[in-house]
Amino acid sequence: MFQQKILSKTVVALAMMGSLALTGCSKPTEKTAEAKPEAKAPATSGDTIKVGILHSLSGTMAISETSLKDTAMMAINEINANGGVLGKKLEPIVVDPASDWPLFAEKARQLLTQDKVAVIFGGWTSVSRKSVLPVVEELNGLMFYPVQYEGQEQSKNIFYTGAAPNQQAIPAVEYLMSEEGGKAERFVLLGTDYVYPRTTNKILRAFLKSKGVDEKDIMEEYTPFSHSNYQTIVGNIKKFSAGKKTAVISTINGDSNVPFYRELGNQGIKASDIPVMAFSVGEEELRGIDAKPLVGHLAAWNYFMSVKNPVNSKFIDKYKQFAVEYKLPNAAKVVTNDPMEATYVGIHMWKQAVEKAGSTDVDKVREAMAGQTFAAPSGYTLKMDETNHHLHKPVMIGEIRADGQFDVVYKTPTVIKAEPWSPYIPK
Repeated sequence: MFQQKILSKTVVALAMMGSLALTGCSKPTEKTAEAKPEAKAPATSGDTIKVGILHSLSGTMAISETSLKDTAMMAINEINANGGVLGKKLEPIVVDPASDWPLFAEKARQLLTQDKVAVIFGGWTSVSRKSVLPVVEELNGLMFYPVQYEGQEQSKNIFYTGAAPNQQAIPAVEYLMSEEGGKAERFVLLGTDYVYPRTTNKILRAFLKSKGVDEKDIMEEYTPFSHSNYQTIVGNIKKFSAGKKTAVISTINGDSNVPFYRELGNQGIKASDIPVMAFSVGEEELRGIDAKPLVGHLAAWNYFMSVKNPVNSKFIDKYKQFAVEYKLPNAAKVVTNDPMEATYVGIHMWKQAVEKAGSTDVDKVREAMAGQTFAAPSGYTLKMDETNHHLHKPVMIGEIRADGQFDVVYKTPTVIKAEPWSPYIPK
């Protein structure tokens, strides 16, 4: 049986070569550069507590982020229906950074200094998070980030409710190398060209070499956001796979996943030939394509909609009811996925921390977040680590079904403590 290995914690400096280039953060506009931190009025001074929702509702990432905005709104409605927080209703302030990374910083500053929100829930790509990071640190704001990422970061102003590499990337590759996963010997590292795929693949390349995989058996390639022509790349993957059992590790993000998977089908690549293990493809992304040619391809997450337990059934039912009531597009066919669960968990954990602290004050809430637990739709009780601001989460690997759902083929028996600092990145 495939065994999950828990990486040992390694303290490394937060200094990555070329990090500014990878984050995509441009020089602040004149207006942003001149902005000064403003004294925040208490978030509970009025009749409501304002909370910020910072997700791309347009642009290349809207395919993934719109459902996170909807999940946040559902959670806020649920909390308000149960009496709110500290006797006050939550008032969501929704902004659209439009898949524009510098605009994430501008919108975050607006939420904290003008709208005076108590907390921000948002982001998907690492470049969006890294754009917001200096703003929340400067203004002592609080952000909950709900998506798996590359690690190598830890901030007192961010709580990371998605997976660190040891909760997704490393166990996924271990699975592919195991008997159950097909004993892959050759690997294609294919991603969108920004910080998350590049850093994750840097970790995975080092990990593969530590397992005896030769340099010539690792192919690495990147495409820009919104890339749509994968004919040549898929053809090269077929050539590269000749002679050895090969697997693709996909860190493609956003709407580029649709043409990539379509091209796999066009060129007749089946999971039994070259399995694809995706880190950013879930139920929401598969809604946009015919999943039948993709049956058997894989994804690694910490939650799947197909998981059977009472908490998940209630979560799914609530979201479906929300979709109908608020007339979401294709309301009858909405799905849930991992980042949606992480969004839902983060909002409820923040509520619990505020109530424990008796205040929305960031410093008090930060302290109260340590050790918070929540019975999640995954079927596990998740815990916020007392020191590193990351959730303890399970690891799950699923096979794509013809209906766009996943059959869970592997899951850890217990939650795994996140290790944001990878031992495969040198100091």
